[in-house]
Amino acid sequence: MINQKCSTLLLKDRRRRRIIKCIYVVGFMDLFGVSMIIPLLSHHVKALGASPTVAGIVGSTYGILQLFSSTIVGSWSDVVGRRYSLLTCLQLSALGYGLLGMSTSIALFVLARIPVGLFKHSLSICRALLSDLVSASERPLVMGHFNAASSVGFILGPVVGGYLTEREGGFYTSSFTCAAIFIINAGLVWMIPQSETLADRNDAVCRNDTSAGYHENHFSKSVQNGSHTNSHHPLLTAETQQESTSPGKHQGGFRWRDVSFLQPVWKQLSSVGSRIHIVASSDMWDLFLVRLLMAIAIMLYYSNFSLAMEERFSLKPKMTGYLISYSSTLGALAGFLVGPVTQLYKNNMPALLLHSTVLTCTLIFLYAAAPNVWQVLLTSTFFAISTTIGRTCITDLELQRGGVQASGTLIGAGQSVTAVGRILAPLLSGLAQEFSPCGPPSLGVVLALAAVALLLIRIPKWDAREMTKTAKLRNSK
Repeated sequence: MINQKCSTLLLKDRRRRRIIKCIYVVGFMDLFGVSMIIPLLSHHVKALGASPTVAGIVGSTYGILQLFSSTIVGSWSDVVGRRYSLLTCLQLSALGYGLLGMSTSIALFVLARIPVGLFKHSLSICRALLSDLVSASERPLVMGHFNAASSVGFILGPVVGGYLTEREGGFYTSSFTCAAIFIINAGLVWMIPQSETLADRNDAVCRNDTSAGYHENHFSKSVQNGSHTNSHHPLLTAETQQESTSPGKHQGGFRWRDVSFLQPVWKQLSSVGSRIHIVASSDMWDLFLVRLLMAIAIMLYYSNFSLAMEERFSLKPKMTGYLISYSSTLGALAGFLVGPVTQLYKNNMPALLLHSTVLTCTLIFLYAAAPNVWQVLLTSTFFAISTTIGRTCITDLELQRGGVQASGTLIGAGQSVTAVGRILAPLLSGLAQEFSPCGPPSLGVVLALAAVALLLIRIPKWDAREMTKTAKLRNSK
């Protein structure tokens, strides 16, 4: 009987692993296609006759739409399921890039950016789907591999895009190629089963079935379209959330009833609004503030990198390009280090986040004070690793605090916070450069120190809350 149950679990685990690998491919192809287009957008809009000011306004359209749509689309994926929402986002993004390939005027160019700005959240939904498919202990490893696969696509895409651009009509060819890639991704997602039964389990059960046996406390979770319909995670129902006296101070996460994709639009919008309201009124402000501070600090590090290298060390743009490519490659490879590092920390994500934030802050300071290029090279090496680990940590902590059923809303909210950083970073960088080429990274050090101070204050409270939750669970047994 034990062997039969373990065989069933192994079969389900194989199906789950196939789905995860499929999502890795989707992430790789997504950023591969997008990175073919990104370097060419400014050149194309100027070729259409736009002035620098108009080009800047048009370029900001995408970021502004992403700022407001990230949380909404992420929450919508919680409501209707990952598969349906991911298919919708991929198809509408393909439509946008297809229109971009036909853009012969500024008006059509702006029109093409609207569906992409509103629905290019495929990577966020993929991350939410991965969090549905794996246990909390596996999540950092899987997320790290997904980020690595996506980063490799982002590194290779500009090479192919540059090659296509040298040919006649290269921008239009690149746009249609990108649209085709998104259609292929939609086909891959379509092949994912509409429902998949997963199980929370001890990893040792099936690997050591002769010694451990099958424990009665393992339970199954049914995931419809990638959205949990029954979960034992300590989450709240919408009704329980309304009955609580202070939703923002509740110890648990979030849980709400599933809404079918075929339900009326008003019901879907009502559920989306409820989820966003609960997340906005929660006590997760500290995590989102840390994300914002570190996002701006990291962007300030990169904001005037090429100009600073030229002014400080007389480094030619070609060599600066090699240095940036080196750092990007290390960032992609660092995704494979996330799993081993989290195991080394025994999945103590708050401690890992604190240490990675301290390391990032130190490296930004060393870069700002670097006396030669070799120190910049050294800081770039470890900076790529620390930022990759830090991003994975902050996402994992958001999911731990909020709960897997809210993963789409939480990841979307995190992307919105990062979008705010993208808006603020260029402004702060410009102001800081008025004083010195080292001004932007110096300001980044200050912001990173603020994030470290916030973590030092809040982590003891997180630990106390976790101990209280554990004690309540023990008393309830």
